[in-house]
Amino acid sequence: MLDDSDEIHPLFHGAPSSTEFRKLRKRLVRETRAAIETYGMVEAGLRDPDAPLPKWLVCLSGGKDSYTLLAVLHELKWRGLLPVELLACNLDQGQPGFPATVLPEFLERMGVPHRIEYQDTYSIVMDKVPQGRTYCALCSRLRRGNLYRIAREEGCSAVVLGHHRDDILETFFMNLFHGGRLATMPPKLLNEEGDLFVYRPLAFVAEADCEKFARAMNYPIIPCDLCGSQDGLQRQQVKQILDGWEARSPGRRQVMFRALMNARPSHLLDPGLFDFAGLMRDPAAAAPAQADFPENPPQLSDRD
Repeated sequence: MLDDSDEIHPLFHGAPSSTEFRKLRKRLVRETRAAIETYGMVEAGLRDPDAPLPKWLVCLSGGKDSYTLLAVLHELKWRGLLPVELLACNLDQGQPGFPATVLPEFLERMGVPHRIEYQDTYSIVMDKVPQGRTYCALCSRLRRGNLYRIAREEGCSAVVLGHHRDDILETFFMNLFHGGRLATMPPKLLNEEGDLFVYRPLAFVAEADCEKFARAMNYPIIPCDLCGSQDGLQRQQVKQILDGWEARSPGRRQVMFRALMNARPSHLLDPGLFDFAGLMRDPAAAAPAQADFPENPPQLSDRD
């Protein structure tokens, strides 16, 4: 079905015909669908069949990950595998030199419903963050607040982000090395107000696959000059560590990611996750078993 070039969403038009690309495309669709099903991003069997479909706000930054997210979600919807409405949204944060016409023109050409929102968070970040400090925390907080507002205005039930497997791993190690906690970006999260979900359908997708896909599709990539211009970010340092591990032991990233899906609270140290104080011995099980010796055991010769 995925190989039928006559049945394809416009976001995939012009795709390479190579076997390698078809395999990549299948893998992206399969892994995204698996994450959606694994983490219950679509509530099956609970919705009134006559009610409107739930609506997702798909956040589009113009980077390789968000283009991949947009294309794969529309492919799933196109094939009847994702019963939701999709609204693409780009938040223009007022960065100097941002090519404001690129995304609207692209979305119009692809026939994708969208909303472009302008909010000058760039000036706020530059004003509030001291010289030499990183912008990411304040920038993301302001962006998240605006996206939540837009989602509510558009009647969306979820804000959908393009974070992939490698983002999730990097965040885990950033929390481990710098935050003193075992935590990362969850594929499904309820916001603090309790009225919106945050979904990450690319949770199982490797960053390298997003890059290969976006490059092969020749999507108009827009770099982030605000964060990308800063050297020595914690995330960049963690990425370099993971790159080194992967180079020495190919497949290491996927093994570590599987570990995040296989947590054992009883083998960690958090008493809030496991009741160590309430862990009790079973005296009966601890008693030595009574050996069942025969009354007249056979005599052994020297040769035995």
